[in-house]
Amino acid sequence: MSAVESPQSPSVGAAAKGTLGTPALDIENLQAWYGESHILHNVNLSVHKGEVVTLLGRNGAGRTTTMRAIMGLTGARKGSIRIGGVETIGLPTHKIAHHGVGYCPEERGIFSSLSTEENLLLPPSLSTTEKGMSVEEIYDMFPNLKERRNSQGTRLSGGEQQMLAVARILRTGARLLLLDEISEGLAPVIVQTLARMITTLKAKGYTIVMVEQNFRFAAPLADRFYVMEHGQIVESFASSQLEEKMPVLNALLGV
Repeated sequence: MSAVESPQSPSVGAAAKGTLGTPALDIENLQAWYGESHILHNVNLSVHKGEVVTLLGRNGAGRTTTMRAIMGLTGARKGSIRIGGVETIGLPTHKIAHHGVGYCPEERGIFSSLSTEENLLLPPSLSTTEKGMSVEEIYDMFPNLKERRNSQGTRLSGGEQQMLAVARILRTGARLLLLDEISEGLAPVIVQTLARMITTLKAKGYTIVMVEQNFRFAAPLADRFYVMEHGQIVESFASSQLEEKMPVLNALLGV
């Protein structure tokens, strides 16, 4: 097996699992289907509390499907998905969310007919142990949203809609955030704002899993990386190994 085809490195996942306690997210032998299409093939990954982990891969590699499978939004699933040590593979989406996980999909899902503030006031508290951010805390993190608090969703820029999509999750009390391509198509100044947001949330103890095509955005933020290809994890490594892994990433991603 070549370096490019090597499976998930045990030195990063298994060793850390034994020293850092119960992972915030632990996936073992996950398989997922859309109809009869078998998309994920024995995916294994682990994310520890307070980490930022990035899923890299070309389009169609299975990264978004992994996120959707965590939330129960695919067809059939097999394997194990534990959130904070609790098995959730058999739970419906609304019950998975109550375990403190929030998903920000690529399409954002803003209610266009509602104002920014009305969008922020919609999400219920999903956690009995963690209180969601207040609207004022959201406005402190995203001053743009405060300025546009009375603007309808249709009048927000793409960057403002992305901020709002993430902010709604933070209102629920979720501490495990699944962020799918949040930097895609946004102006550099907005991307910088999102990078500061992720750094701030990490400092507050949030756990973040990102699917990203923008390697320059993800590289300085992530503690660890997983690389997917054809519905499988083919590489995993820590940020400290990034430089030595660049030849493999160039072969897999063309970065």
